[in-house]
Amino acid sequence: MHFILSSTEMKDCDTATIEYFGVPSVVLMEKAALQIASEIRRRFSKDHTILIVCGSGNNGGDGLAAGRILYLEGYPVTFYFAGKEEKCTAETKRQMQTVKKYGFPFLEKLPENGQQYERKTYDVIVDALFGNGLVRNIEGVYAEWIQTMNDLPGYKIAVDLPSGISADTGAVMGCAFRADLTVAIAYAKRGHLLYPGAEYCGELVRKDIGISEHSFKGKLPPVRELEAQDLYVRLPVRAAYSNKGTFGKVLIIAGSKGMAGAACFSAKAAYRSGCGLVKVLTAEENRVVLQNLVPEAVLSTYEENRLEKRQLTELISWADAIVAGPGIGQGETAKEIITAVLEQSNVPAILDADALNLISKNPEVLKTIRTQAVVTPHLGEMARLTGKTVSEIAKDLIGAAQMFASEYQVVCLLKDAHSVCAVPSGETYVITSGNSGMATAGSGDVLTGIIGALCGMGLAIDEAAAYGAYLHGMAGSYAAAVKGEYSLTASDILDHIYEVWKGK
Repeated sequence: MHFILSSTEMKDCDTATIEYFGVPSVVLMEKAALQIASEIRRRFSKDHTILIVCGSGNNGGDGLAAGRILYLEGYPVTFYFAGKEEKCTAETKRQMQTVKKYGFPFLEKLPENGQQYERKTYDVIVDALFGNGLVRNIEGVYAEWIQTMNDLPGYKIAVDLPSGISADTGAVMGCAFRADLTVAIAYAKRGHLLYPGAEYCGELVRKDIGISEHSFKGKLPPVRELEAQDLYVRLPVRAAYSNKGTFGKVLIIAGSKGMAGAACFSAKAAYRSGCGLVKVLTAEENRVVLQNLVPEAVLSTYEENRLEKRQLTELISWADAIVAGPGIGQGETAKEIITAVLEQSNVPAILDADALNLISKNPEVLKTIRTQAVVTPHLGEMARLTGKTVSEIAKDLIGAAQMFASEYQVVCLLKDAHSVCAVPSGETYVITSGNSGMATAGSGDVLTGIIGALCGMGLAIDEAAAYGAYLHGMAGSYAAAVKGEYSLTASDILDHIYEVWKGK
């Protein structure tokens, strides 16, 4: 698990390391430069030409120092200083004085329209303009510089963060450098993992420069990125002395007339994720489909406008975890079902799809429920739940999920290309597993089944949501390795859940 920092948290870490622990800032800059140079050295030989574009802040100082190291090793490095020397930070001013004394080459202006100065081409373009802490949109001559850098041929490397990407949200602030590789200094920032920032970063590598968790001074950052080893540590261990009840009883309420697939996907996913017993409550019209496609599931059905409330109450009382919403529609019967789940359930409830659409008409009902709940909205559903626009939510995925979790005291798994799972206490997980092929019908139904199974097996509801989402993404990656992202279906994700478990 990696800590993911905001711009302010990273600045506080720098300050604590320098002022409290007494590590000189010039030492940190030199370590950063060594790491940047190492990454360039790993990928390119001394036959490759390098252009480093530096700003007046410490990001520029990192670039100047890295270029000095490479130049003295025999790499053909050329610098372009994009800024005013009188505005340089003390550390960057020192680096500038050093490289000038060595007589390293500087361009008078950036190449334009394919023209080059001193060399015909540059094999590597290094962006050391802004990095962490950008607070306003890039425009004017700075925007022109970034556009020129993007237009140049060659491999693009960003120092710490591509210039123009918000460290806190991943938003493009006017324009941004498009990197093939980003070398994150000390810790990854939120903008590295959230789109569109993640796309602009290219490959992301994190490099230690001596800023450790000690610099948090006991106040740990709330946002973390999960990784496979975390999943395997937390996944439930299967006891040898057991029966089907040992591994959880999950009730899946899914599938209105013509929507049998939603119930099938959730039920199959629950079983393949380790659940011992699944009951499915679905529309009567889905009976034959469910019996054929998921014969392992115990089936209960209802007819529209003829729901037996006693039957529903008994099912809710039976379960160790409840999945409610996939494909149930928004009619009167669906409303009765979701109302009963919210009012009667005392086990974890995973609310998805149509359950969220029904709740969005009165979100305050979430404040009255007796049990722990996970909501799993995509951006459109989140917009309906909050009254905000999709674009407003997309601008700050972490903030949107954290605010909803805090206000309604539920776990909020906000689904996107990189999903965000926020819990009421403030802890937040960014899920980076998976691929674009998983943006396909039924994928979300598989996810809810996985989360339901993990809850049923006894995992805490916040862990079930976060680790379930990561497991879902891993299964999708295994599937894509076989089928490719273009051809991926929800059934493929189901069929590769077993590979995740095999790796445990």
